[in-house]
Amino acid sequence: MSIKPMVPPAQLAVAWLTMFLVGTELFVISPLLPLLAADYQISAAMAGLSVTVFSLTYLVSAPIFGYLSDRIGRRRVLVCSLITFAMANLLTASAASFPWLLAVRLFAGAAAAGVSPSIYALVSGAAPSERRATRLALVVSGLLVSLAFGASAGALAGACLGWAPVFVVLATLSLLLAWLNSRVWPCDGGPAEVSRAQAPNPLSAVVLARRLTPTVVWSTGLYGVYTYLGAGLVEAGFSIAQTAQAIMFYGCGAIAGVLIGGHVADRLGVKFTTSASLAGLCACFLLLRLGLSGKSFASPAC
Repeated sequence: MSIKPMVPPAQLAVAWLTMFLVGTELFVISPLLPLLAADYQISAAMAGLSVTVFSLTYLVSAPIFGYLSDRIGRRRVLVCSLITFAMANLLTASAASFPWLLAVRLFAGAAAAGVSPSIYALVSGAAPSERRATRLALVVSGLLVSLAFGASAGALAGACLGWAPVFVVLATLSLLLAWLNSRVWPCDGGPAEVSRAQAPNPLSAVVLARRLTPTVVWSTGLYGVYTYLGAGLVEAGFSIAQTAQAIMFYGCGAIAGVLIGGHVADRLGVKFTTSASLAGLCACFLLLRLGLSGKSFASPAC
């Protein structure tokens, strides 16, 4: 008996939950860095290498998985990547040494590189052109909600139970979402996406590099600051609970920004939205630097 595909709202909901999971796994590392450093008896800066290897592997693997998803089907790549992502999280929870942890985070970065691009491509292909940015913004908000709530909840759970159980829970949720994604998306991403994948790519290497540059600048600044934000706040005198609260506020601003940005991009254009957003990000980083240099920190909570 064949299963009738779910309606698009269900696809959006599952896509949102998938990005929430990937974001939680990525962002929870920052507030957990002090715990990782203590367990492996290394510095917080050294523990931050676990984020570096994840990011570098993601960077290298994403174009490869993008090519594969266009050839063998985006749903297939997405589901296989989520299953692999679950395995990587279980291995992270059981890492007995820091070199083993780095090797596992390499593995996790490659798996995540197959999840996010496939989700974006599936959602973009199913959305009408005049609503594409809004739909993508809605799905990306799942990534940012994880920054506000998933990472902060993981930080509190890590403080109470240790960091390893956090990754066991993430592995379990990855398997559940692998099953859900296999049910809501048409086989091989649907005929519209297959024909689009077979069409020649009109972008030259120069044009593609120019369009990717804002994303590279944005992600380098955002994730470079965020990676060490948790460790920096703890070193400045914040408790784990206060650090979690700071990360929650950070994420709430990001959620509002991405939802507003999607609507603005559909109405005023991508160029204006990108330029204004990058300028605002630079201003916020400068204000953060001034705020930290003032050393007017609240007293640690008990």
